[in-house]
Amino acid sequence: MPSSDAASTPSSPATAPVPACAAPAFALAQASRALWSATLGLMTAFMHTPAPAHRYLLARRIGRNFETLSGQECFDARSRASFERLASRWLARSEEFAPEPARPRGGLLRLLS
Repeated sequence: MPSSDAASTPSSPATAPVPACAAPAFALAQASRALWSATLGLMTAFMHTPAPAHRYLLARRIGRNFETLSGQECFDARSRASFERLASRWLARSEEFAPEPARPRGGLLRLLS
């Protein structure tokens, strides 16, 4: 009959205890990976949303998420460079859906038109 003793079972990397000195870095790495997963979900929502205002807001959020990810040291240099490129692409993409600024009514412009 197998023993239920916790010491006899090998621990997986996901459940292995983290040293106290590495706990903040580990927590930041987990948060960064969660942000990456959430960003993928936002990208899916962007593709399924036809409303320009929603697409604008989603693209801006995706771009800002990629900016945040590009500064996280838990990813290697190539990944951070990719995140930086993706941030600039998504922020540029958001401008395609940006609302037009309201034109002032009245005054000199009204006389000229």
